[in-house]
Amino acid sequence: MEEGKLWCCVVMVLTLMRSACGQLKAGFYSSSCPNAEGIVRSTVQSHFNQDPTIAPSLLRLHFHDCFVQGCDGSVLISGSSAEKTALSNTGLRGFEVIDDAKSQLEASCLGVVSCADILAWAARDAVVLTGGPSWSVPTGRRDGTVSLSSQASNLPSPLDPVSVQRQKFSAKGLDDHDLVTLVGAHTIGQTDCRFFSYRLYNFTATGNSDPTINQSFLGQLQAMCPKNGDGLRKVALDSGSAAKFDVSFFKNVRDGNGVLESDQRLWEDSATRSEVQKYAGTVRGLFGLRFDFEFPKAMIKMSSIEVKTGSQGEIRKVCSKFN
Repeated sequence: MEEGKLWCCVVMVLTLMRSACGQLKAGFYSSSCPNAEGIVRSTVQSHFNQDPTIAPSLLRLHFHDCFVQGCDGSVLISGSSAEKTALSNTGLRGFEVIDDAKSQLEASCLGVVSCADILAWAARDAVVLTGGPSWSVPTGRRDGTVSLSSQASNLPSPLDPVSVQRQKFSAKGLDDHDLVTLVGAHTIGQTDCRFFSYRLYNFTATGNSDPTINQSFLGQLQAMCPKNGDGLRKVALDSGSAAKFDVSFFKNVRDGNGVLESDQRLWEDSATRSEVQKYAGTVRGLFGLRFDFEFPKAMIKMSSIEVKTGSQGEIRKVCSKFN
């Protein structure tokens, strides 16, 4: 009898897990708004043509959304205490792209497409426009009704050691492989001098630089970010291939040319180092193809974090405010 009850519980849990995984699906809007994906794609393309740096910003926007309250568009909400005002969300860009796509979708399919799904599509399109792989984006997310800056404390930081990065990713159901693969998005990103200049001049409080930085690269970084210089100056996270979605980021980490401390530390941990090694290599050789295959899988997994579906949440009329 007890064994029977136990088996029923196992079956129930497995059924619920399959149900949760199956709530999102590619082609969710095929009948209700068949042009939705194309509208988002053309909108992202238009903004990218005017400013190619918007691509990594859209990718970062989706990532930051998913890590707080799940992938529910909560990062898009405006307000003095909203999620986007958190310190860890400093520098987020791309809101106007999502708003533009939403206004066009509302004109075409009133009240149908969620802001959360627009974000997921836009992130994929940003990768494609920079030479990266494409993938079929599962959709059906609903928009959340909570957005608080106080809940953004679990976002990864450039100061995080691997142990903390691992904990933050693990809390969202992502493993070491997902961690390294998703951080690979920094192949098209950039950052401010203020977020890493401490590595260049006074890392040990005795005037030394971070010893993990390749010495020739250290000179380049110091030239771009002089002591007491402009902390807002932009520096590419992927030296030598900043505008192209490829594997050179991993090669840089392997060679001590990681800009952010959190990126370079991936080479110091044995588990994440082995993942970096899998990708580091020629830009479009065997390793590049592996990254092209693994990145979409990691993105689909990440974009399914704590999603709201069915009757949960809402479909916002305007992405920056609740209905």
